[in-house]
Amino acid sequence: MRVTVREAATAHDALQFSSYSEIDFTIQEDAPVYDAVQKFAAYNIGCLVVTDAAGHMTGIVSERDYIGKIALLGRTSKQTPVKEIATRGANIITAMADETVETCMRKMLAKDVRHLPIIDDNKNVVGMISIKDLVATVVKEKEDKIKVLSDRALGRGGSFGSE
Repeated sequence: MRVTVREAATAHDALQFSSYSEIDFTIQEDAPVYDAVQKFAAYNIGCLVVTDAAGHMTGIVSERDYIGKIALLGRTSKQTPVKEIATRGANIITAMADETVETCMRKMLAKDVRHLPIIDDNKNVVGMISIKDLVATVVKEKEDKIKVLSDRALGRGGSFGSE
């Protein structure tokens, strides 16, 4: 078996580190903001995908939205629907599963966001990654590269043929 340094890590790779893969990270757009806050607390997450009745993504709601659009404006989370505070339309930043981690990071930095919904070719949400997931992916990628290079330097694996 030949051990090599692989291609650049992708959003799909980052999904393996995502705590979002184990939970329902969506919320109906007509649900009260209070329900979103409960999910944030219950799952220890900071962002949810907002969906319409058909399950299509219509927005993103985050802890930042709650702080800036409910808490600071004196609104109540039990009477305000999620769609009134969610980021919607062209302001939603997404990534495809095959986009590189570097591309995802650049998108997040450019728009000052900490979460990216991952979509398929039909614009269906297939996952969610956070900046923490991207950092974990980069660390894993670096560790893998170090192992391959160390093994090569020691005459193991790589193009040397020994395992």
